[in-house]
Amino acid sequence: METKREEEGSGAELVDASEIEYVSYGGEHHLPLIMHLVDQELSEPYSIFTYRYFVYLWPHLSFLAFHEGKCVGTVVCKMGEHRNTFRGYIAMLVVIKPYRGRGIATELVTRSIRVMMESGCEEVTLEAEVTNKGALALYGRLGFIRSKRLFRYYLNGVDAFRLKLLFPHPELHHSLSMMADTDETYRHEDHIPPEESSELHRGL
Repeated sequence: METKREEEGSGAELVDASEIEYVSYGGEHHLPLIMHLVDQELSEPYSIFTYRYFVYLWPHLSFLAFHEGKCVGTVVCKMGEHRNTFRGYIAMLVVIKPYRGRGIATELVTRSIRVMMESGCEEVTLEAEVTNKGALALYGRLGFIRSKRLFRYYLNGVDAFRLKLLFPHPELHHSLSMMADTDETYRHEDHIPPEESSELHRGL
């Protein structure tokens, strides 16, 4: 799917990290903001039922980043029992292009991981394209390891790495307190795996 990009020169290059406001999902008024960001930046198509599945069941695991009232990033997650393990799952993470490299993606993921850890999750997993160097670098800094390569995993035919973070992790607390390096260029999209998607009503 062709993705839309925010135009450069929007003034985002002048943004300080302290100017970004982070909020947890607050209700139906936030849903269109999440959908807009994901639809314009990620190539995997999702129906409104997919979004609602996540934000209605796990609203405390979804966060949005704002700059001067504009939503510039979001993360959407879930958690639950999986093969005798209570685990978290990062489904979608987006920061629009002019705002990348400012630690926003790291902060969004960090907030979700902290809630998962406090809720008793034993691990966190996700999938990322093997070509998405920004995503792989970001998750590597947070302690994720590559547990499996999934061939032709996405609709566009690109392979994916399944990444996993186990608790407790000796470097986790330090990593979660650090913002991303200035070379962070992040766009993560998650293709919901078949074993996760039986209730998602995906509109493919």
